[in-house]
Order: sequence, then structure tokens, then C-alpha cells
Amino acid sequence: MAADLGELLVPYMPTIRVPRTGDRVFKSECAFSFDSPESEGGLYVCMNTFLGFGREHVERHYRKTGQSVYMHLKRHVKERNTGAAGCAIPRRKNGKVFLDLELNRDFNGEDFEYEDEAKLVIFPDHFEIPLPNIEELPALVTIACDAVLNAPSAYKKQEPESWDEEIQVSRHARSLRQLDNGVRIPPSGWKCQKCEMRENLWLNLTDGTVLCGKWFFDGSGGNGHALVHYKETKYPLAVKMDTITPDGADVYSFEEEEAVLDPHISDHLSHFEIDMLQMQTKTENGHHTENNSRPRVSEWEVIQESGMKLKAVFGSGYTGIKNLGNSCYVGTVIQVLFSIPDFQRMYVGNLQRIFDYSPLDPSQDFATQMAKLGHGLLSGLYSKPPMKSELIEQVMKEEYKHQQKGVSPRMMKSLISRGHPEFSSTRQQDAQEFLLHVINMVERNSAGSENPSDAFRFLVEERIQCCQSRRVRYNQRVDYCIQLPAPFEAATNREELLAYGAKRREAEENMRAPPEPVRARIPFTACLQAFTEPDNVPDFWSSALQAKSAGVKTSRFATFPEYLILQIKKFTFGVDWVPKKIDVAIDVPDFLDLSRMRATGLQAGEQELPDLLPPIVLAEDTRDNSMGSADSPEIDEAAAMQLAEMGFPVEACRKAVYYTGNMGPEMAFNWIIAHMEEPDFAEPLTLPSMIDLGPSISDSPLGAPPLGNSPPEESIAILTSMGFPRTHSIQALKATNNNLERALDWIFIHPEEEESDVLSDMAATEPNGFSNANSHSNSTVSPDREAAGPRVKDGPGRYELFAFISHMGASTMSGHYVCHIKKEGRWVIYNDHKVCLSERPPKDLGYIYFYHRLSSSSTKDTVPPNPLRHATF
Repeated sequence: MAADLGELLVPYMPTIRVPRTGDRVFKSECAFSFDSPESEGGLYVCMNTFLGFGREHVERHYRKTGQSVYMHLKRHVKERNTGAAGCAIPRRKNGKVFLDLELNRDFNGEDFEYEDEAKLVIFPDHFEIPLPNIEELPALVTIACDAVLNAPSAYKKQEPESWDEEIQVSRHARSLRQLDNGVRIPPSGWKCQKCEMRENLWLNLTDGTVLCGKWFFDGSGGNGHALVHYKETKYPLAVKMDTITPDGADVYSFEEEEAVLDPHISDHLSHFEIDMLQMQTKTENGHHTENNSRPRVSEWEVIQESGMKLKAVFGSGYTGIKNLGNSCYVGTVIQVLFSIPDFQRMYVGNLQRIFDYSPLDPSQDFATQMAKLGHGLLSGLYSKPPMKSELIEQVMKEEYKHQQKGVSPRMMKSLISRGHPEFSSTRQQDAQEFLLHVINMVERNSAGSENPSDAFRFLVEERIQCCQSRRVRYNQRVDYCIQLPAPFEAATNREELLAYGAKRREAEENMRAPPEPVRARIPFTACLQAFTEPDNVPDFWSSALQAKSAGVKTSRFATFPEYLILQIKKFTFGVDWVPKKIDVAIDVPDFLDLSRMRATGLQAGEQELPDLLPPIVLAEDTRDNSMGSADSPEIDEAAAMQLAEMGFPVEACRKAVYYTGNMGPEMAFNWIIAHMEEPDFAEPLTLPSMIDLGPSISDSPLGAPPLGNSPPEESIAILTSMGFPRTHSIQALKATNNNLERALDWIFIHPEEEESDVLSDMAATEPNGFSNANSHSNSTVSPDREAAGPRVKDGPGRYELFAFISHMGASTMSGHYVCHIKKEGRWVIYNDHKVCLSERPPKDLGYIYFYHRLSSSSTKDTVPPNPLRHATF
């Protein structure tokens, strides 16, 4: 028999490989579906590429590649047998077969046992060879099979890419001496004992002093009193006050000069009467909320609709997404996207075509993984209701634990976050930033094909006015999301907020427990009004004055998208530069009419700013920087020193003051924030060389001297995916030194010279060369715009709310996301893998809102007569 197996495998030996370092073995998930070894047909792992395939997809891979040898993995899961005393009998068969196996199914290891089975399968005859079979198989095949069976997870090799480093136990932790000085730390109201600062506070674990940390350029803020105290006393360990949880705390060793672990942190804190178990509480999902932020508990309960008997729903469109650990921001965004018909048509409607034309490694193909995820959510295969017999058995046991298993987005998340420093980590992220990242990926991978992100794209008209000359300029830019501010001054319960603020300050001064917080209630109309208010333009250069001046900008919709995304700007930055959420409730309406926000273009009586560019600063031109005192830059040194005292480099502060026209520290501070990532941020200010561009930028076909740079293909692909011609995109990027945002503005200012006569006539009669969007009564893709501008689906500005994403927690770096989606006239809550009918959708606490456009006819039938639910602006 051994000789027969050897002879059988001889023709396939060149195609069988042993996994090498760097090879990823996908033995827990199919590349085209969410089939796993637990699925009815098991999983087939290619012995050459180590990709996994379900029973329905392995034939496709065989036909495409000719690879014949696969390892078939099957796991049988069943409930444990119980003994006479009712205890589970621990038993596990073939425990070493699937080492590091990660499956889509969630089950309690104490209630289930499983039996693993593995065999080689040779296609196309499906000849099976049971494993292990060491004596009968050739040595190479045995080694390859053993390596595949014991290979680690395909995703573990990506973990070192995150920025998290392994923290070591401090050598002072076990022998730390604590002074018996009677110091007791209160539960709240902490402040630095030297400067009374109330943020970035550290507790010295030896003597109990509470002092502020040092100001670091990239994060924490303080006056460094904790470090000064260490230099005076040599007490080595300190714990950050706002990080203490039942699971531990952030501990720093001044002597070792690094973050450390303290295994005895609980005992060390109890010395000062700090009970770690009281510092945080957990919700039913295992997420943490702060004990001194009681409204956060209420927020978690309201958004998740805790305490209500929510009815679970199953079937197509009601499939949950597993949380991989701080990945809820991924699940909520994906759920909303695949509730939109454009994404369903693109990826699920073209499923077979995408799969058939996928590359040899489908795990690295964006369209394939989107199609896989969309099919998993919409097919209903992974959201099946419990069998009647299961329900009866659960009722007899007086328990009801059945929940759908959902799908795991691990392969998709691995692909879409590859190379991204934040999304590739295991930390919580901002759902809005991830949404825009996904839209960008869709843009980059939709060149030459249907682009579902067209449904979100719209044009914003920006009106910029020089405050001194009163002249104006109109620009248009592409956008996908409207960010609405939350003006506290417009809160309807302002008196209540002022009273709460006074009580909180009093409690902090007297070191008492804080009062019950009050949530600000802000009308949605106030948010929209704040959005339309004029904004100051930093670093504004007036072409009318040929100098820097004050300028204001207002924004309106040049086109309305088919699907409107609204983000409430709930997050701000604290002293330590950590995003913090403001606690607000906004009465977001079910229906919107934004028709009055339609852009109007240049009005009668308005004078346009001359079409001139500011002088170009050649940073490399340092031929003569000693131009004399007459040409020295005028810099408000007092403003520069005020910024330098905040910890910014002096030269950067001087440049900020100079480039903002000496308009004050606040404007210079905004410039610093916008430019602090640039490589020459802290370099000394070099005097500019001035180049006369002539009376108009139209004298040059590029609007600026060619810079001799070669635009990156990625930037070109993004512009061409929006409908701009390739040659025009390259010109725009070259003219703006490969700055993508400026290139879009350049394209609008410089339409193609070889446009048709029809478009030329439009440009002569209408502002900015765009057709009058008010003439569109329904959703249409503007004709000829693919040749002259981005593809947009303009139409009426009337919308209905169909989904919103909510965040719970103190900042985007922590907490939890859920989403509510309106389907078949009912609101449904998607909370990771749990999908239920919503009883009270918390629309006033949302973070990102999604609206779909109403046609004229549907508005009459759909808009309710209740004026409180219909807002007109």
C-alpha cells in the first residue's frame, strides 16, 4: 500500500510545498466564502499556495491553477456528555491536529467537544488519503502535511506590524518600599500638588504624591513635576491616574526610563486606599466605562437598548459581524455600506464574474473580498434561526442562548488595513476615518468599472471673500461627508449646563465626588446653521491686494449626492492631544430638505478676485539669504514666543507667525497643527525668492512653472477613477507638486482646452463651467461630466434617514460602536454578531448619519404630516 501511495503521488510531488517563513496558511477560512472546517463540507487547503477553499469553490481553484493536491480539514462539534453529577466530562479527540485554528463559530469550550479529521484529497478524482499516515506517505509529503497542520494562524504574522511593544516587569515592583505617611487618595478631584493641573496626572507609588507629567511634543501635556519629584527623591514608580482599571494600569519607571508592568499594582494602590475594582465597571459586552463618568453608563445602556427584550432576527440582510477585538468600527461601516443598493449590485450582483476573474491569490484582491463579505451578509447562509427542537430543548433547560454566529471580517480587515499604521493595529479607531478609507479603496479599485462610491460623491462650492477688497472667488471641490459642528452655545438646556459646571468645579476644589453630569441638548437646526456660517481662511493671500489679508469662506452644495453622510463633530482634543468626546444629544430629523443650501455661483454685483497665484517660495534657493534688513521678514516675536512656551520648536513658531501674516497666536497655532508632520517643520525660516508669474495664470498652460516631478500612479488612479482624463490629471498633479487636494482645485479652475463647443458655451454662461444643478429633478449622472469633471449623481436635496452609527465611550481610541439600519420599515440594531429589532433607536446620540434621497413622488407619499419630524432648511 505504501508503494502504491508513493507511486500515486509521484506526478504531484513538484506541486507540493513545505510552508516557508513568510508563507501564510489559511486553514480556518475559505478565500471566497466563510466556510471553515466546521462547515458541512469542511475546508480544502491547497498544498502549493496554502489558500483555503470551501467545497463550492475548490473546483474553481483546481480548474484555474491545475493544482491537484489539497488537505481537507473537518471539525465535528457536539455538546459534551455530562456525568452523573451533571458535570461535563472533559474530552478532546485529536487535540493537536488543528493547532492555532481560528474559526467563525463562537462556542463555549466547557459545553462543547470537538473531533478533528484531516486527509489529503487528489483532484479531479477526489482520491482521499487519511492523515496522519506517516509510514505510507513519502517523506516530503509527510513533512509538508505536518507543517500545514501545525502552522500558526495566517494573521499572526501581521501582529508585529503594530506599534505595540512588549512591556517588561519592573525590577522595582516586588521590592517597592511604600511610606506609611497616611496619604489617602480620593476617588476624584485630583490635581497636581505643584501647579494644580487636572490632566495627565501621575501618582508616585512610594509616597502618594500626585503630580503632572512632562509636556511631550507628540502627546502628553504637563509641566514635568512628576519627573522633578523623582530627581529629588529617587522614588522610581508612578501610575497614571486615569488609566487605573480592574485589569491594571499604566505604570512608568523613571529609573528604567520606560513603561513597565507592576504585578503587585493592586496592593500598591490599596496602600493609598485606591480600590482598582471600583475604578471602572464593565457593560454586558465587556467594554469599559469610567466610574467618574456616570452618563457614559447611561449612554451605553441607551445606545445598546439594554434592559429591553429585543427580538433577534435572522435571514438575508440580518447577518451579524463578529468583533475581532476592537474591530466594531469595521463591522458597523460594512453593515451600512451593504445596505445600499449600489454596493449590493457592484459586489454581490457581480459575484460570479468577480470570483471567476479573481487573481491567483484572491485573499489579496479587494473586489473578491468585498464580494465575499457582501454575499456573507446578504445570503442568509450565516444567519439561520434555531430549529424548533433546539428551542424546545432550551425552554426545558430554562435558558435561551441561541445567537447567530455571524461572519468574521478577518481576511477583509487584513487586506484593507494593510500598510495603514492605525487600522492594521488591534486598537479602536474612528469609524468616520475608516469609512473614508474604505471609500478611497473603492475609488482606487473601480477604475474602468462601476463605482458604487459615486452615490456618496458631491461637489461643494466654496465662496472665498477678501475682507479688505470685498472681492470673491468661487471654487468647487469633491467631498463625500458633511461634518456638522455641535455648538454648545445653542444648547436648549444651557442654564442647566452652567449650574452643572459650577457644581463640578466646587466638587473638584473640595475633592468631593462629582455631581451627576448633564448632557447638552442641541437643535439640529443650530448644527446646520453653524456649518453654513463663514469661516476664517488661515494663511489667506489676496490676489487683489497682492498680499496676505483676512479672508472668510462659506460652503454650499454645488450638487446633492444620492446618499448623504452627516458626521456630528463630537470629538475634540484634550491637553494631552487624546481625542475626547463631548456629551451631546441632537434631535436629528427623519427627513431633511436641504434645497436652500444649493450653491448659487457668482451673483450680480460681485467682483471676482484676479486669477493670480501667490509668489512661489523656492525652499532650495538659498543663494542669498542675507538680503539685508530691508528684506527681512516681519515676525511678531511675542506671538512666536507664546507658541514656543507651549513646547513647539522656536523656528516652527516663527514660520507659523510669518506664514499667517502676523495675525495672532491662534491663527499661527492652526498653521502649526496643519504642518507639524512636514519634514522641514522645525527648520529655520528661509527668505523666499520671488518669481513673477505674469498677469494671469492662464498665460501658462499649467498655471505654474513645471516642477519636473513625476506624479505617483496611485494619485493619478484616484483622479481618473473620479472621471478626470489621465493627461489632465497628470497636469494637475505636476502643477500642484503632487498635492491631491490642490490638484482637484486646479482641475476645476483649468478645464480641458479641447472640450466640445457645447461645454465651452456652458462655461461662458454659467459659473465654473458646471451645468445648473437646479435643472435636475431626479437622480442623474451629469452627461459629459466624465470628460470634464468628477462623476456625481445630482438631484433634489430632500432626504430620509435610513441608518446611523453610534459610539459609546470617552474617545475614538476606546469604547464601542453599534449601528441602526432601517429595513422593511423597521429599525434594526446591529451590535457585533447580534442582530435584533430595535425598540427605541437612539437617533439623538448618533455619530454618523446616512440619508438616501427622496424623489419628488416619493416625498409626497413618505413625508409624514408631523412637522416635528420634518426639518426644512
